[in-house]
Amino acid sequence: MRIMRGRFAPSPTGDIHLGNIWTALLAWLQVRSAGGVMVLRMEDLDPGRSRPLYADRLMADMKWLGLDWDEGPDVGGPYAPYSQHERRDLYQAALEQLAADGIVYPCYCTRAELAASAPHSGDTERIYSGTCRRREVAEACKGARQPSLRLVVPPGITSFTDLQAGDVSQDISQEVGDFVVRRSDGVHAYQLAVVVDDAAMEITHVLRGYDLLSSTPRQLLLYRLLGQPAPVFTHVPLLIAPDGHRLSKRQQDLSIACLRAQGVKAEAIIGYLAYKANLIDARQPVKAAELIASFDVSKLQSDPVIVDSHDL
Repeated sequence: MRIMRGRFAPSPTGDIHLGNIWTALLAWLQVRSAGGVMVLRMEDLDPGRSRPLYADRLMADMKWLGLDWDEGPDVGGPYAPYSQHERRDLYQAALEQLAADGIVYPCYCTRAELAASAPHSGDTERIYSGTCRRREVAEACKGARQPSLRLVVPPGITSFTDLQAGDVSQDISQEVGDFVVRRSDGVHAYQLAVVVDDAAMEITHVLRGYDLLSSTPRQLLLYRLLGQPAPVFTHVPLLIAPDGHRLSKRQQDLSIACLRAQGVKAEAIIGYLAYKANLIDARQPVKAAELIASFDVSKLQSDPVIVDSHDL
């Protein structure tokens, strides 16, 4: 049996907050309870938003909370480098493989054009109508603007079983359409980069937030097209504020840096999250390592989890 290899892959675009640590803790516990290898990877592909300072602070906060890793930007490992901005050649090679198979094409649609022509898919994402798949349209726009690159999505249902969400099925061609694999500014898209990285690093299990569940079929399609095995997925419920909004890096009172500055102890944060995850029966300070032996992902609820900075 292959040893479990899991990862936490944050974007260093701000101070890490309670919602990030919720996912990090659960991913860490999944790996540690199985005696596996924990990987830390920085998803700093977007040069306009990512900052090395945030990456350093993120790693410091995780270590303070008792969440360690076996491979990562600071310690290296057999699949280095562990920062996406250093792995662009791998994404480009994968893109060229898809292009050689004739399933990538340039798209010249602007955001305004997409908003005007494409229906919603049920969330904030819009279904791409395939305008630029018609060659004459793309040729007419050539030279007018820099194109993005889209993947030709075949018809059919993509299905998988999530360890938390259960059976999931999606007809990508009808619910998403041809999706972007490289942006018009030349930055490779998240969907492509995360698949290339997880395949190259031999990640066997991915635990992440429920907000990414709908993008998983696209990633499974890319795994298949690139001839790579897909990991086992677990999408956990999100932490939300009392007003029902998802936690974000704009909520500074729930950043780990802010909580530390207010004197909140690491064990108090871990214990609070463990209680919210139904991993312990009563709210109490606890170290992350003390949760390993009893971790069970089936204990998690399926609904979003309400948290309040005043609780801490």
